[in-house]
Amino acid sequence: MTPAQNLIGLGLAILMALAIGFGGAWQVQDWRLGKKMAERIAEQGARHQKELDSITGEAWRQQKAELDKRLATEEKLAFQDQQHTKELSDAQRNQARLRDQLATADVRLSVLIEDSASGCNVPTTPSASGVVHAARRAKLDPAHAQRIIAITDAGDQGLIALRACQAYVRAIAP
Repeated sequence: MTPAQNLIGLGLAILMALAIGFGGAWQVQDWRLGKKMAERIAEQGARHQKELDSITGEAWRQQKAELDKRLATEEKLAFQDQQHTKELSDAQRNQARLRDQLATADVRLSVLIEDSASGCNVPTTPSASGVVHAARRAKLDPAHAQRIIAITDAGDQGLIALRACQAYVRAIAP
């Protein structure tokens, strides 16, 4: 072997050693950085999971609060519906009773007759039918009385429905 070949061989050996050294250093550095990076990624993942758990927990709390609020509103509406139904049935029962009394002549409807000439609504002598001192009254025909009762029945039902609607709006309004 000639000195030139030895020099080339030595150069190649040095280059080979440098390549192996750099490669080894690169591997060590990659391993160290990879380990640190993996630790950072793991830490970041843990933080991210904690944030997700916190957000999920808050969402569950908000959903439960909304559900509780909705259930309370539904219970309130159910109670109001029961009250409305009872009020409506009571009014219908009272109207039916009044219609029956008018039909059997147990009750008669009358209207006030104002005596404008005398300016006084108190009779001078008590009548035989009662001792109530009041204005003179005229009795209505039973058919007219039935129509008046039907009109007041529809009006009562309308007022009851209106109160029920207003209660509903108050219950669901924020």
